[in-house]
Amino acid sequence: MQSHKILNIHSLHSKLQDTLSKELKISKVLAQVLINRGIKSIQEAEEFLKIDPKNLIDPYSFRHMHTAVSLIKKALKDQEKVMLCGDYDVDGITSLALLKGTFSKLGLDTLHYIPHRVKDGYGLNKTAVELARQKKVKLLITVDSGTTSFSEVEELRRSGIEVIITDHHEPAHDRLPDASAIINPKIKGSAYKFKELAGVGVAYKLCQALTNKVLAEELDLVALGTIADVVSLTGENRIIAKLGLECLSNTKRIGIKSLVEASRLRSKEINSTFVSFILGPRLNASGRMDSAEASLNLLLSQDKEEADILAKSIDALNRQRQKIESGILEEAHDLISREVNFKDHKIIVVAKEGWHQGVLGIVASKLADKFFRPTIVISLSENLCKGSGRSIKNFHLFHALRDCAEHLESFGGHAHAVGLIVSRGNIENFKKEINRLAKERLRVEDLLPSVDIDMELSLADLSSSLAQELQTLEPFGTGNREPLFYSRNLKLKGEPQVLSRDTLKFWVTDEEITYPVIGFGMASFKESLINAASLDLVYILGIDTWQGDESIILEAKDIFFK
Repeated sequence: MQSHKILNIHSLHSKLQDTLSKELKISKVLAQVLINRGIKSIQEAEEFLKIDPKNLIDPYSFRHMHTAVSLIKKALKDQEKVMLCGDYDVDGITSLALLKGTFSKLGLDTLHYIPHRVKDGYGLNKTAVELARQKKVKLLITVDSGTTSFSEVEELRRSGIEVIITDHHEPAHDRLPDASAIINPKIKGSAYKFKELAGVGVAYKLCQALTNKVLAEELDLVALGTIADVVSLTGENRIIAKLGLECLSNTKRIGIKSLVEASRLRSKEINSTFVSFILGPRLNASGRMDSAEASLNLLLSQDKEEADILAKSIDALNRQRQKIESGILEEAHDLISREVNFKDHKIIVVAKEGWHQGVLGIVASKLADKFFRPTIVISLSENLCKGSGRSIKNFHLFHALRDCAEHLESFGGHAHAVGLIVSRGNIENFKKEINRLAKERLRVEDLLPSVDIDMELSLADLSSSLAQELQTLEPFGTGNREPLFYSRNLKLKGEPQVLSRDTLKFWVTDEEITYPVIGFGMASFKESLINAASLDLVYILGIDTWQGDESIILEAKDIFFK
């Protein structure tokens, strides 16, 4: 067996497993998977499996929600000018679309501002403040931003403009901006018990409070932003994502229908994978390559012809993004091979002129996955340089940046995704300091690739009914990954087949039972498979519906040869 990867096989909890299985009439395998997700009681298991909008948290749990609603109702009554300030990613765009649509139905038209990723950078800025003044705005509401906008909020309040901040980013300081109301589950002292809402989730809670309704018809937007922002799909986010995906699959929004068609997803049920890897990247592409206005206009479009044009344009921008990203990734690999000493550098920091700022986060994510180290990618300029970082499971990158703040001009983000601005002359000092912190906080085993296994099973344990039962755990994503299983001492049966896109199909047997296996991107394993005496398999239990038949298929995630 290969020894470079750690297998973390969850311990079995037989007593609780038996209780859940008996009381909920589910298999012991599903019971154990639920336990692995942190379920400790029958009530918790029922809430996890039976999604109920009644379990959504009261939006007035936010301390400042009453103030925020009063300010909006006053603006509605007096027909005051209201401006929404968003962000250029899917989370920010869906937040804007949600608020604009909700306010419009209440009879309040709003103007909006989306910063340009390259020209303006993240969040509320001086351009937005000046626009609010020029337009004689009385109330400004941020979405997916604002928690660290101290000077901008101060200027707005000094100009007589009320400010409501709706955000989900971590505060960089103990103090907060002097806004009229701050709705953010992560601020110190927040009574809101679920902390992992996306920006659009926070905006949704504002809309709920304002209308006193669940607003189920808006959950397609909320699910799009929530899943695309890679927040934990547990707790309230699980309800939002599950109900929202159902809404997405039957959406009445012309723009989303056009995007689904342009993405070649027609007649398919939308799941979290489609949002994460197909719809989300396309909606992000306009903000990465140019202005996010195109994606917002698509979500708001009421005209099929206009929506089709916008969707095709966004699809083309996504292809352009992929090409640029590929070039930067290749250059970053070259820099890493020359500059990074993996013995001393626990965190990868690479920088180069000419790198498009719109794709730095994607490149950082791919490098972090490949090298299993937190990675920060910086686009160099003459003075202030912008960067983006992605982390690994056991390293809180935002906290590390906070502890390196003296070397940075500004920063923001979450545990696993950050953005930063650093002066060119400070990059080396920043690199040394963050690696010094990483040496203190990262263990050797944190830097080794690992696989979390839900259960070790024999092929005899598998069945179509179990595969179908496991689908009740959807939607899958951060905090609720698709269950992984492990079977030992299997043998290859027959000749492996290489299909399109480096896909490998083969059959495994334990001498009594045989199942087909599909391995996406695993064509290079073919010779090792043929030459191995036996193998251990890490896999997802799936159902193959090809040609209308339903049968078990194992989706290989790792293979260990003997």
